[in-house]
Amino acid sequence: MTRDELITTYRRYIDCLNRQDWGELQEFVHDDVRYNDLHVGLAGYRSMLEGDFRAIPDLRFQIELLIADSPHVACRLHFDCTPIGTLFDLPVNGRRVQFEENVFYEFAGERIQKVRSIIDKAAIARQL
Repeated sequence: MTRDELITTYRRYIDCLNRQDWGELQEFVHDDVRYNDLHVGLAGYRSMLEGDFRAIPDLRFQIELLIADSPHVACRLHFDCTPIGTLFDLPVNGRRVQFEENVFYEFAGERIQKVRSIIDKAAIARQL
């Protein structure tokens, strides 16, 4: 894919997540996807995302920075949300928190095959 195609596909993927359109997820995520070097597969990836939305009902992925160089996408995502219980082993319990995630994707064809994610847990801890 070209750089512009990657960016368009990635923005559509983020829209899919924000709509929680799990039936459409397979259009963007490879059946054999790996998350932080663990093979989770599409079903495991979907399950992880569904769990995120259960823990954070107002979860919304907001792109702050987006860079694409085929077959890679790098993104800084911003979150402003209210988790209902424990988040990343931190007792958030309904308090509003803001944090960022730096995530790197590798595409195979038109779908994400590898995801490498680093979440700023320290930012959450500072707010509690």
